[in-house]
Amino acid sequence: MIRSTNISLKEANFGKCSELCEFRTEYRNVISLFVDILWNLEEIPTLLPKDVTSSIDTWISARARQAAAKQASGIVRGTRKKHKQRFYVYNQLIKDGLYKKARKLKKVIDANPITKPKIDHVNPELDSRFVSFDLDNQTSFDGWLTISSIGRNMKIKIPFKKTKNFNKWDSIAEMKNGIRLGNKRVTIMFESEPTVAIGKTVGIDIGVKNVVTVSDGQVDSPDIHNHTLETIQRKISRRKKGSTGFKKACQHRKNHINRMINSINLDGVGIVRIENIKDLRRGKKSSRLLSHWTYTEITGKIELACEERGVRVEHVNPTYTSQRCSKCGWTRKRNRRGKEFRCSACGFACDADLNASVNISLDLPRISKKKRLEKKNLSGFFWNFKVGSL
Repeated sequence: MIRSTNISLKEANFGKCSELCEFRTEYRNVISLFVDILWNLEEIPTLLPKDVTSSIDTWISARARQAAAKQASGIVRGTRKKHKQRFYVYNQLIKDGLYKKARKLKKVIDANPITKPKIDHVNPELDSRFVSFDLDNQTSFDGWLTISSIGRNMKIKIPFKKTKNFNKWDSIAEMKNGIRLGNKRVTIMFESEPTVAIGKTVGIDIGVKNVVTVSDGQVDSPDIHNHTLETIQRKISRRKKGSTGFKKACQHRKNHINRMINSINLDGVGIVRIENIKDLRRGKKSSRLLSHWTYTEITGKIELACEERGVRVEHVNPTYTSQRCSKCGWTRKRNRRGKEFRCSACGFACDADLNASVNISLDLPRISKKKRLEKKNLSGFFWNFKVGSL
């Protein structure tokens, strides 16, 4: 398992920042030249031969040119791989007779033709040949990062302060001697052995008003300013896109999501089941409020938190999970009214999100697409383990 953290370059003086900026600019120019060379080749090698790397006119070192060539090779191969994967899926759909899905995918392929990748925002990735760390020093700084062998006899020593996230991963994982050099920060990688947790199974319901609701009773709570996910999204919807206020509100949403998911107690949990939400708004009109519901960000953060603790994540079809009674299994659309759930068969009542999370945690039989099209949930049916696959 590999995780990253950032350290700021604000402790470095103006001269060091200027040298780093000069190197980054030249490094990107070299990558651009390598991309131009590799783009016309049928087979992209991982490592370019010496006669190719030495042909580039640049002041950065031969070692740095090799690193730039390897990074350019990865960029080009990644661009082509994504395009090939789309064509592979398209051909498989044609082979299986799924012509409607194939036509939709073909429109995506035609709308996104393969083009030469841009490297305007690519940052240098330097391995242990270029960087070294000194975390045991007698200065007022927590550590020093030394960057060398990059050309012009440059040897740049950068002081930095450790962050809370840095200390967290430094205590449980091994720091790799490699960095990604950005404009204002340096990204450091940590690697640790994956663990496997053993315990109970819980379900997590992802909501628009609340970030998450866990089947064991854990639920979203307002922050110190009494903001919830819903109020933050309303604040975003009132801001003009691209404005400073809009960006700050989006950062507020991100911080709120991270705080809530980090507060989930996964002790004694072996499996987490979450809703498999995909293409929720594709081809549909949605309100400005709903358009700022970043469910992919929430699910991604849940998966990261579970991976760190060795908890397995399973994705469950969310169909009817909010309409099924977690006590008797009676499934009917009118059971749920907003945040309130009341079963029309047994009278069981509770929070709708909590009821849905309990249903997600259960290993319920799959409901076929044919049964969903029949819309049995309007009249109601019992969906439980005795019925089997519906």
